[in-house]
Amino acid sequence: MLEDNKNKRFEVVFSEGNLEGNKIIRDKQTGVNYLFSFAGYAGGLTVLLDENGKPVITKCDK
Repeated sequence: MLEDNKNKRFEVVFSEGNLEGNKIIRDKQTGVNYLFSFAGYAGGLTVLLDENGKPVITKCDK
């Protein structure tokens, strides 16, 4: 059974590239943003940080 988007915890807020590129993924419960970089079959995920080294948090719409 497929879930609808409003019940999913994570959402892609920015995406660039097909076989290699970047995505910004937001946790809808906490508002924390993550950077996912990928190239072919390889990829990495990290918390997106601001200029002060704190996690980037986007206000969650409820």
